[in-house]
Amino acid sequence: MSTPADSELQPPASPRSSSRLRSILASYRFPLFILTGVVIGAIIGLIFGERAAVIKPFGTLFINMMFTLVVPLVFFSISSAVAGMSSATRLGKILGCMLGIFAITGIVSSIVMIAALWITNATEGVKVEMTQPEDVEEVGSIGDQLVSTFVVDDFSKILSAEHMLALIVFAVIVGVAASSIGEAGKPFAAFLSSGAEVFLKFTSIIMYYAPIGLGAYFAALIGELGAQLVGDYVRVFLVYYPVAIVYFLVAFTLYSFLAGGRRGIRRFWSNIIEPTAISLGTSSSVAAIPANLRAGKRIGVPRDIRETIVPIGATIHMEGSSLSAILKIAFLFAVFGRDFFTPGNILIGIAVALLAGMVMAGIPSGGFIGELMIITLYGFPAAALPIIQIIGTVIDPPATTVNSVGDQASSMLVARALDGKGWMDRTDESEEIEPTDTPAEAAAPENS
Repeated sequence: MSTPADSELQPPASPRSSSRLRSILASYRFPLFILTGVVIGAIIGLIFGERAAVIKPFGTLFINMMFTLVVPLVFFSISSAVAGMSSATRLGKILGCMLGIFAITGIVSSIVMIAALWITNATEGVKVEMTQPEDVEEVGSIGDQLVSTFVVDDFSKILSAEHMLALIVFAVIVGVAASSIGEAGKPFAAFLSSGAEVFLKFTSIIMYYAPIGLGAYFAALIGELGAQLVGDYVRVFLVYYPVAIVYFLVAFTLYSFLAGGRRGIRRFWSNIIEPTAISLGTSSSVAAIPANLRAGKRIGVPRDIRETIVPIGATIHMEGSSLSAILKIAFLFAVFGRDFFTPGNILIGIAVALLAGMVMAGIPSGGFIGELMIITLYGFPAAALPIIQIIGTVIDPPATTVNSVGDQASSMLVARALDGKGWMDRTDESEEIEPTDTPAEAAAPENS
């Protein structure tokens, strides 16, 4: 038993500090479980190499559940948000501001990679043996690509993550239709709102399995790709990973500060762990949509903003892909003995990076069409495709993470632009902030 003398030896603030530490651990224990699972998976992949693929089915189970969830979640989230808007003017402002911020952040990320490549000379003297690809997908004309990106020819195709942008367009029109018919549309709008809440709760249930699923998937990913980090590619990868990490930490801190000052920084970084872990482990912006929506809710991003921007951003907002597109372009220029660092080529490179990023689907290996665009627009031979496919495969996890987390930072900037400095204190009457919003919080004692 402790004695009064023992108590006098304790610092006065110790019990309070210990209680605060327990409170912090209780609040963040679930994200910490996710990160622990990812780290353990990475270690298993490094130790066992390709043999780690034996546990990949456990990861695939989680991925499949997330992709099964994401289509109804995106539909209900966007359609309910649009149906609940007070006017079409609000939707127009959100979309206009969103596109402006997406373009600005994409240009910034492209310039960052150009500067890094110019400083490090990472592509100088690159020599890569090229092989002619056996099968090159016919993607049709630019017009056909645009049409197939925004619409599909059968309703059943809407119910697929492969046509996410078409699903978003469909959801927006459904929301507009529901809100435009007045009283007759209110029951349907209520149904849409209820559906959004149901699938957010569905997300919380699935997330209990996230530490195991992400750990297994990450173990297989590291085990499979570790052997590819050799030869002339090493220099390129050693540029991309540090640049992506620095951009992730510095740019997103800056964006969250511009959006909400120091409070915005605290809210952003205290809620972004789950989307980061899921996007890093799955290499999919789409798979991270549910976690990103939940994070935006906790940050305080208004519902109509986050439920419009996060799903759309998963398909057309690709800061990480802009970083990688510039890297791929510069690498191909080096392979074919051309000088990338001229004003004209740099400006065209930025435009191509933005264009390639906007057509990339938010699913694993969805950058194939973007890579084809790079080769076609610059006139490189088809044999150059495997070169940038290898680059794209190995840098996909950090690129996707920057893409996904960038959607959240952009939603905060849009909230700041549209709702002013007090956007985090805005009361959204269309939703209630539940105290048990995450599996971690649901499991925590009520008095913690």
